[in-house]
Amino acid sequence: MWNYTDKVKDHFLNPRNVGEIADADGIGEVGSLACGDALKLFFKLDAEKKRIADARFKTFGCASAIASSSALTEIIKGLTLEEASKISNEDIAHYLGGLPKEKMHCSVMGREALEAAIANYRGIALPMAQGELVCECFGVTDLEIRRAIQESNLRTVEEVTNFTKAGGGCGKCVDRIQEIILEVRHEGRHDKAGAGAPKRLTNIQKIKMIEDLLEREVRPALRRDGGDIELIDVDGDFVSVSLRGACVSCKKSQTTLKEYVEKKLREQVLDSLIVVEN
Repeated sequence: MWNYTDKVKDHFLNPRNVGEIADADGIGEVGSLACGDALKLFFKLDAEKKRIADARFKTFGCASAIASSSALTEIIKGLTLEEASKISNEDIAHYLGGLPKEKMHCSVMGREALEAAIANYRGIALPMAQGELVCECFGVTDLEIRRAIQESNLRTVEEVTNFTKAGGGCGKCVDRIQEIILEVRHEGRHDKAGAGAPKRLTNIQKIKMIEDLLEREVRPALRRDGGDIELIDVDGDFVSVSLRGACVSCKKSQTTLKEYVEKKLREQVLDSLIVVEN
């Protein structure tokens, strides 16, 4: 069973803004019933056409899909289209207190529906849909996969599937997804090398940098809420840690590890580090 936050459960059991807007300014439709998830998003601008006055949705999917759609409509109300266009799938997941990694594609679907609705209002083609079709089962293009890899620092086909559903059907596209991962990550390494970033860290250097970051930034933040963290081991790119204090019983402990601790380590030590709980 998925470990849903209370906010996800609330937006699933009591979804906000369900329905259609008859005279909507923008309509975005993504997914399909054949794929298992489908979302249709509507928004209406205020009289001056400056801000989103109303947003509604109709969706077919799991609890995460419904909750993500509901959260999205709440997030975008009152925003300008420019502000709304900057909403990411991570923003949707964060608003809900986190989503299981296997359900992140639901937040991606919300972001894509918003982009489609804004494109519909502006009368332009959706850029992500113009790429090479990689996953026929779920209609995912290479541009969508590349963006997911870049924005969420994805490393494996499984992670790409979690975020985009690509590769989650017949599996024929798995090799192509792996190629795209290697292409994108190679480009990222090249860019960083060109910027003068260190090519390699010794294990001692890596451990020292991890310990320093935990002591300088992570521990103080956790201790403010009665928690703590201990470094157990570093094996290659895998960083084993143990949560302490209030963090042990916290329902959001996995979100803390992935969305806070791991993100910090990837930003300030190495972008390939993976945090695991001991």
